[in-house]
Amino acid sequence: MRPWREIVLPHPDVLEGTFQQSEFAADITAVRRGRAPREYQDAAAFFERTFITEGMRLLLTQVAQRLAGRGGEPVIQLQTAFGGGKTHTMLAVYHLATHRGPLADLPGIPALIDAAGLLNLPQARVAILDGTAHAPGQPWQQGSQSVRTLWGELAWQLGGRDGYDLLADADHTGTSPGKDLLVTLLAQYAPCVILIDELVAYIRQFADAGAQWARLSGGTYDSNLSFVQALTEAAKLVPNAIVLASLPESEVEAGSSLGIAALRALEKTFGRVQALWKPVATEEAFEIVRRRLFEPVRDPAARDQVCRAFADLYISEGAKLPAETQEGRYLDRLRQAYPIHPEVFDRLYEDWTTIDGFQRTRGVLKLMAKVIYRLWQDDNQDRFILPSSLPLHDGSTRNELTYYLPPGWDPVIEADIDGPRAETTELESREPRFGQIQAARRVARTLFFGSAPASVITKSGSRGLDRARVLLGCLQPGQASAVYLDALTRLADRLHYLNSTGDQAADSARFWFDTRANLRREMEDRKRRFDDKTAVRSRLESAVQQALAGSLAAFDGLHIFTPHADVPDDAALRLIALPPEAWYAREESRHAFDIVGEYLRSNGARPRYRANRLLFLAPDHAILARLRDAARVALAWDSIVSDVQEGRLNIDQAQRRQAEQEAKSAAAALPRVARECYRWLLCPVLETPAAPVTIEAFSVSTAGGAAAREIERVCADHELIISAWSPVHLRAILQEFYWPSAADVVEAHTVWEDTLRYLYLPRLRSRGVFDSVITSGAAGRDFFATALGQTGERFDGFRFGSPPPVVASTLRLISPTRGAEIEEQIRQAEAARAAAQAAAIAEKNGVDSYVVEERANDTPPTGNGPIVRPQTVNTGGNTGGSTQSGGGNPPPQPKARVYHASAIIPALAAKQAFTTLADEIIALLAGDPNAEVTLTLEISARFPQGVGEQIKRAVSENAAALKLRHSEWE
Repeated sequence: MRPWREIVLPHPDVLEGTFQQSEFAADITAVRRGRAPREYQDAAAFFERTFITEGMRLLLTQVAQRLAGRGGEPVIQLQTAFGGGKTHTMLAVYHLATHRGPLADLPGIPALIDAAGLLNLPQARVAILDGTAHAPGQPWQQGSQSVRTLWGELAWQLGGRDGYDLLADADHTGTSPGKDLLVTLLAQYAPCVILIDELVAYIRQFADAGAQWARLSGGTYDSNLSFVQALTEAAKLVPNAIVLASLPESEVEAGSSLGIAALRALEKTFGRVQALWKPVATEEAFEIVRRRLFEPVRDPAARDQVCRAFADLYISEGAKLPAETQEGRYLDRLRQAYPIHPEVFDRLYEDWTTIDGFQRTRGVLKLMAKVIYRLWQDDNQDRFILPSSLPLHDGSTRNELTYYLPPGWDPVIEADIDGPRAETTELESREPRFGQIQAARRVARTLFFGSAPASVITKSGSRGLDRARVLLGCLQPGQASAVYLDALTRLADRLHYLNSTGDQAADSARFWFDTRANLRREMEDRKRRFDDKTAVRSRLESAVQQALAGSLAAFDGLHIFTPHADVPDDAALRLIALPPEAWYAREESRHAFDIVGEYLRSNGARPRYRANRLLFLAPDHAILARLRDAARVALAWDSIVSDVQEGRLNIDQAQRRQAEQEAKSAAAALPRVARECYRWLLCPVLETPAAPVTIEAFSVSTAGGAAAREIERVCADHELIISAWSPVHLRAILQEFYWPSAADVVEAHTVWEDTLRYLYLPRLRSRGVFDSVITSGAAGRDFFATALGQTGERFDGFRFGSPPPVVASTLRLISPTRGAEIEEQIRQAEAARAAAQAAAIAEKNGVDSYVVEERANDTPPTGNGPIVRPQTVNTGGNTGGSTQSGGGNPPPQPKARVYHASAIIPALAAKQAFTTLADEIIALLAGDPNAEVTLTLEISARFPQGVGEQIKRAVSENAAALKLRHSEWE
């Protein structure tokens, strides 16, 4: 598609910028005197640039029929808004009536004469009564004749000296001529046309009838009204005479109270005989403006291609655009208005022309001529001249618009809308996707053009433009609507003079500019009040807390901005969200690593032992400034809402709703920005015990689901936290670090504690993961054997090939080789013990022999030796009796009545040991309903170097809180 500048050319005066404001103002008196520009003076040139509207066509038909004596209305009043084409219509009548050449030379007129049923049109006399041409108190000259009144001027223009002589007495005395005399005048010089323009401007200059100076040379207020009445009555009686008069539509155009009174009186006078005519319809303004500003389209096919592309684009966007764009006739509107988009005309005629002083035709022509000239000079490549195309950076264009608006719009345009220092320009320079199509400036121009008139007038309905109307003013084929909608949202958050209603992201939201700064300016001022180390830091802490909301199942504790002294040094797995000053960047990682090192080394004044239980979440340095700004914005809006509620800030209801909505939006946006900022998971790593500590950084996706879930995914994908461990890995660690230096035996609790401390060991999710891998590994003979304890060289509860009954704190992990040796030693010892036991029993009981049965291979040794069974000797009697002498039942054994037990429990494994004792001993004892179970716990702690005051105080306070029976220090 080609841009508009390659398909249609502006007229030379528009293209070169040589037009004058006065050239847009048709002056009928200047035309009569031969002093008007060619496009108004020459009939052919006039009709070439004039679009004959439906109203003008019917009017000219009436005039032609009347001049030919074939009927038609004798009196026609043209009453439209200021600049509605009244004078232009009178000029059309003037050129039609005074034509001297063939009618075929006047574009559009032959068809009109045919429609009137005429073969030709007689040349008529034309009298023009221009209320602004003469002063009622100052006679004027027509040749050698002095003329005082409108009726004297009428007589002179129709008949010269002879015509004037008919009304000379009435002109000298300033009294209105009678109807009969006017009939004589009109009939004598018929066919004739009387054009009356700006009549109110003339009559309002007469004072009230009661004033001493009411009588002027031009007559009186009443005599002029009587003349108008007599003239309209006379025109009815002359079949080929016609009167056309223009009256303003609004009282503002009428001027003072006398002007308003004159307007009302004239309306009544003309109302008795007139045919009221409104010459220009809004849709017809397309062609009027196009003909005046542009040459005929050079390439209609290229124009149709552009219009079709726009229509197809609007259909494809559907509900994103106004409903009228989905109708088939919108394509016809595009063709009619080309190269100016219909939306430009809609906003001009629906909004701007309702401003007092902005003329419907002349004002639009003046504005669009300046716009087209600036766009041509800037080599504008738009397919249509859209609302977003308006060059508001151009002083001439901007002044043409702001002239009709209240003071204060220039700073709004320069600061927020268009220009080198505007916020829109800055946004486009930082956002290439906006800058590529000037999305921010185009959106702002569209909003200004559609909303600025509301600062002057009060329209019914909602103020401003909705998102669909903004998009219509910007979008062109080949562009993505989402870019403009994103730009609109960004501008609503940034601009000081842009207001909005409702949810900015909703289709029902409306946007408008105003000269009063919105509350965003107040918010910007308040942002500077908040200190980064106090209020901002506190708000960021809660925002990060919200961003990380959810079930962090992989961690036992979450610490937001917590100092290292307040992070416990225990077996719990903890995630620490670092404070803002501990930011991370790929190119500058040392800053965050230094702070992480403090957490790994220190727990306040004490050293930290369990450093392998900490992971860290750091803010991204590139996003940190935006996060801090978002926190200040939220704080500022909260303070504004608070001040409004407390009565410290007085604003209107619309601004109050805006403040509440902005505070809500800022509070909702802050956790999202915090989520984007806190995107680096830092994991301390030690490759070997002798290597230096390094820290690996892993990026947490901010586009996925909840932050907690994404953090856990990163931990799982990179094995930062082990939730399911294989015995193979445990055996590898045991072989590398423990068995070579400890006779292939190590306490399981020692290994667990080391995983909490040393960064080169895996970071297990919990003690349960460690116990589970021991249980699964001990079930086979490939990984390790276990023993519940060790006394010297003796292993209590030794098992190899079957899991231990409980993973106690004293559990030993034994290498498979060492386990096989221990197993063989136990077997041999048990076999020897069993043989000795069997011999002793045989000697004592007089039994011939005992059979020592070896245990099955899959039966673990218990330490009680092989099973000893007596070998029964059949003596031929008492075959089913006991082998013991006496042959009777043994006497019953007395029952135990009291149970005592004590255990030495390692302090570091106390929790696990208590759990085991509770499950395996206490639960069994308490299971008897007749049992009376009493537990007494004795705690003894020795400090060879003396206890520290901090520990002593904490233990004493906790003992008091727990109400211990006995607690003292020695």
